[in-house]
Amino acid sequence: MRGTVNGLAGEAADLARRYRAQAPGNAPAYQRVKDLVTEQIMSGRWREGDALPSESQFVDSLGLSRMTVNRALRELAGQGLIRRVMGVGSFVALHKGSSALVEVHNIADEVRSRGHRYRAEVLYVRAETADPEVGAQFGPGAGRRVFRSRVVHFEDDVAIQLEDRYVHPDFAPGYLEQDFTRRTPFTFLSEVAPLGKGEHVVEAVLPSAEECAVLGVPESEPCLLIHRRTWSGEALVSIARLLHPGSRYRLQGTFDNR
Repeated sequence: MRGTVNGLAGEAADLARRYRAQAPGNAPAYQRVKDLVTEQIMSGRWREGDALPSESQFVDSLGLSRMTVNRALRELAGQGLIRRVMGVGSFVALHKGSSALVEVHNIADEVRSRGHRYRAEVLYVRAETADPEVGAQFGPGAGRRVFRSRVVHFEDDVAIQLEDRYVHPDFAPGYLEQDFTRRTPFTFLSEVAPLGKGEHVVEAVLPSAEECAVLGVPESEPCLLIHRRTWSGEALVSIARLLHPGSRYRLQGTFDNR
């Protein structure tokens, strides 16, 4: 990662040369700054996590007003190309992982398909008494016992999902003995109770203080929360709460009504 004062000053000077070499056309100054920064990122000269020159360095090197530079950086942040940290600076944003909106996939396979490294940390795997809401979803059975696991999934050492999963023990014998750092709960459940049907409900939430600590995000970080239920045949096997930092993950889907 770049980050020295001299290095960033050099980047600002190089950006100034590129800015002066642009054909101005009818584009406003802030748009030309955006185009320059975008080109640096898309070309690979600035990589994920790299620090950008400061606003002051942009202002001094490009001879523009702080308002113009601020607008350019603010809009780039809004587009997800950079992230701005108050009092620290601006950085090339991490590429967001993506997941199909309506399909059910193994998150480890998703990460590896993007050419990145996957790992997991298990917070716990245990048997417990289901709360009334969870128990009611699994069906009749006062004081129902369920298996519960909480696992943090990482992409290149960046936490992208906190998985909190309840499992019906009748359909997943051996669940408590699994090492979920070696294979995901999804993989194990696919083997012992093949997926027949899945349901997703998605909402935007603010994480709790504990969830922020686990995911390594500030309390102001919006998150995508997926409520997922999966069935094998007619039996509900798993209820999962999948929490993703909004800046690190996205859902996507396509449709064709031809």
